[in-house]
Amino acid sequence: MEFKELISSSDTVDVYKCGDMAVKLFKVNRPKTNALYEALTHARVEDTGLNVPIIHEVSVIEGRWAITMDLIEGKTLEEVMQADPANMEKYINDMVDLQLTVHSKITPKLSKLKDKLARQINSLDMLSDVVKYELLTRLESMPKHTKLCHGNFTPANIILNDKGTYIVDWVAARQGNASADVARTYLLLSLKDPKAAEIYMNAFCQKTNTSKKYVQEWLPIVAAAHLTEGNAEETEFLMKWVDVVAYE
Repeated sequence: MEFKELISSSDTVDVYKCGDMAVKLFKVNRPKTNALYEALTHARVEDTGLNVPIIHEVSVIEGRWAITMDLIEGKTLEEVMQADPANMEKYINDMVDLQLTVHSKITPKLSKLKDKLARQINSLDMLSDVVKYELLTRLESMPKHTKLCHGNFTPANIILNDKGTYIVDWVAARQGNASADVARTYLLLSLKDPKAAEIYMNAFCQKTNTSKKYVQEWLPIVAAAHLTEGNAEETEFLMKWVDVVAYE
C-alpha cells in the first residue's frame, strides 16, 4: 500500500488517502492500546446507525498501527459556513439538530465521560488542589446520564456530500451528560468565533428547553479538562472559565 496523499497530520497520527479508503497511521511511538481503543470506540458508534465512516481493518503497516476506514469526501460544515456567512444561523441550527440525533443514541459499552473528565482534572499540575476539589465536587454533583457524546463536535468534523451528512473523528466519544458535550462544543466554537458560539448555545437551549445556566455550569469542568491538550495559546481563555468555579 502506497501512502502518497496526506490528508492530515498531528502529533499522534498521519491520515492518508488510499483509493476509496482513509488510513490512519499512528506514530511509531504510540502504543497499541491507542489504535485498538479508538477502533473499538468507533465500532460501537457504528452500531448506533449514525452516518459515520465504517472501519474495515486494524493492522500494522511498516511497524505502525493503522486503522483503515471509509474515505468520506465532501465539504466540511466549517468550509460551507465560511463560504456562506450570511446563513451561519441556519447552518448552526442544522448542526444542533445533528448533535441532538447523536445524543438520542445510547451506547452502554462506551467509557463514561464523567470518568474521563475527572482523570483529566486530576492530572493538571497547573491547578491548585483547592480548585481541583471544587471542580471535582461540581462534576460529581452533576446529573449522570448515558447519552452518546461525541467529545469534539465541531463544524470541522461534519462532512456534507451528495450522499448525506457524515460525522467523523469519534476518538473522544463517551457516554454521559449531553450538556457536557454541548459545553465543550461551545468552548471550541468560542475559541474561533464567539458570535457563532452564542448562536449555538441559544439554539441548543431553545430546542431542548434546557437552561443556559445549567449548560454553563459545565464550562469550568470542560475548560479544565481541555487544558490537558497543552495548547499554550488557549490557556488564558480556558483559565478564565476555570477560575469561575473558585468564585461562585
